[in-house]
Amino acid sequence: MIKTLTAAAAIALSASALTPAHAAPATRNVVLVHGGFVDGSGWQGVYDILKKDGYNVTIVQNPTTSLKDDVAVTKRAIAQQDGPVVLVGHSYGGVVVSEAGTDQKVKALVYIAAFVPDKGESVSSLIANPPAGAPVPPILPPVDGFLLLDKAKFAASFAADVAPRTAAFMADSQVPWGVEALAGAVTVPAWKEKPSFYLVATDDHMIPPPAQRLMAKRAGATVVETKGSHAVYVSQPRVVAKLIEQAANGTK
Repeated sequence: MIKTLTAAAAIALSASALTPAHAAPATRNVVLVHGGFVDGSGWQGVYDILKKDGYNVTIVQNPTTSLKDDVAVTKRAIAQQDGPVVLVGHSYGGVVVSEAGTDQKVKALVYIAAFVPDKGESVSSLIANPPAGAPVPPILPPVDGFLLLDKAKFAASFAADVAPRTAAFMADSQVPWGVEALAGAVTVPAWKEKPSFYLVATDDHMIPPPAQRLMAKRAGATVVETKGSHAVYVSQPRVVAKLIEQAANGTK
């Protein structure tokens, strides 16, 4: 005997028929973590796109003084979110998110031309033996335990595809990067238990693209490549935002 469906049941049945069983709501919270020599303002282009698309975006202003301090600042930002989080790191920020990403709120990790360290690894250990012919970043000798890039060579090495005026501003507004932060070693890499996504910048003169590919492969990350400098998050915000949204839509 066929029973007549109530209006509510009919609506529910129609919705289930239109929605695949595996579909999951997108993670709406995105936390962005910058790398060394810069601050969070470089994320503005990515921020604008994500906000327009309905995401709740938080930009971490980590001091880049030590891995411990930077992870603490990042975890405070994660704690402020009202639900699941996509955690994004650029460059040294990849080390920070690898350590902070074990937080239960973090559902996916996105690496933008970033370091992806394994247990016990740090920026210092990952750059200790560069491949032959790899570009040498113009890092000046440390002063009081902090590093800066040579301003005259900043654009060519860090931001070759960024508008010249913007690249000049980035060079002049550098944030000193603590030597202690470079030595900070990851304890439990979050990428071993969380889905990971990686954007390779194919014209990067800070982290060689082959090294980026190797780290991404080791992490089992979903990889996208784009023509861009190390500052790809500034020069290619749409590409970066698209990958972040891909990560968000693939999580629960």
